[in-house]
Order: sequence, then structure tokens, then C-alpha cells
Amino acid sequence: MGLSRLAQEFAAEIKQHDWTDAPYRPDRAGHNRARDYEKSSKTPVLNSDETEVLRLNVMWVTAQVLAHAERANFDVVEFAQACGVNTEKWGGGIQAGLRMRNGRCVKPGTWDELTDE
Repeated sequence: MGLSRLAQEFAAEIKQHDWTDAPYRPDRAGHNRARDYEKSSKTPVLNSDETEVLRLNVMWVTAQVLAHAERANFDVVEFAQACGVNTEKWGGGIQAGLRMRNGRCVKPGTWDELTDE
């Protein structure tokens, strides 16, 4: 199917960002500890499993909006792969991370409101 330009750009940012210390400091988009010598030694670092869960959650939040906006044209598994999420590790759980009702993604920011927009 292929991701939309916007989905590709979101995925590129999510994949490129270094999530290992994200919970411990605010940082600019595209943070990379390897290029941040002074600060990188001063902050704690997540292990690889914790980093993967953080990346997965960021992907799902972004995917919720894209899936609602793009409807049938959005493939959450393809998006997750483009974000650098290990989709084999999570299996069918990737799709389950979206809030759905009656086969459609619910409106972003809600739990159960459907729109016909």
C-alpha cells in the first residue's frame, strides 16, 4: 500500500530519535546521545527492552492520529516497521494498540467517539 508522505515523515523522526534517555530529559527532535557528549554521560539510560516499549508507545500515539485521518489507506504494521519497531516481537499486538470501535479508529483524544468526517 505504501505510507503517505506524512506517515513516512513521522516514522523517520520516530526511528531516528535516540529514545534511551527520553524519560529523563527534554530534548530537541532527532536527539542522538552519540552526538551529545556532555549531556549524555549525565543522564540515566533505559535498557533495550524499555527503549523498545517507549518507541512502541510513541508509534501508537502517532499511529492513532494517522489511522483516524487516513482511514483505510493506513497500515499500522507498515508504519511500525518504518518507525524501527520490532514488529515480529510484538506480533499481532501492533494492530491491537490502536483504539478502535466498530472496525474504525476512534477520534484522537477520545476513547469511543466516532466521527463521519
